[in-house]
Amino acid sequence: MSAELPEYYFRVRENGAAVFRVDTENRQRRIEMDQIAVVNVKKGEIKPHGDRTLSDRDVAEIETWIAERRALLARRDIDDIHRAVDYLNVTTQWVQSNATDDELEDVTDALLLAMHDLRSVLVRKKADRLMRARDKAS
Repeated sequence: MSAELPEYYFRVRENGAAVFRVDTENRQRRIEMDQIAVVNVKKGEIKPHGDRTLSDRDVAEIETWIAERRALLARRDIDDIHRAVDYLNVTTQWVQSNATDDELEDVTDALLLAMHDLRSVLVRKKADRLMRARDKAS
């Protein structure tokens, strides 16, 4: 463990985090974590914990964390999509070369519906982008 701990600790949860102030400046020289807030990343909400009043510094640190967390989640989302493209390619190869009739019977309808749904959304979104680009150009 490094000698210097951060002043704040963010315990990540489903939609955000519980925020703690880290204290090592106590008589026992133990690490104490005092919860000061709860954060909702999607909504950008910062709710003080209990009867706490957050300082301007607390709010600034939490807002910085929210921005960094949103950027990280966005990078993960696009990375997941790139992996999905790879997985579709692997699936195509499996269907072409290794899948048995029973295995294909088990997955074909679900795959076709999912791919149809994805294709429909992609085509619609592509058309929307092309129309917006055309409108901007005129």
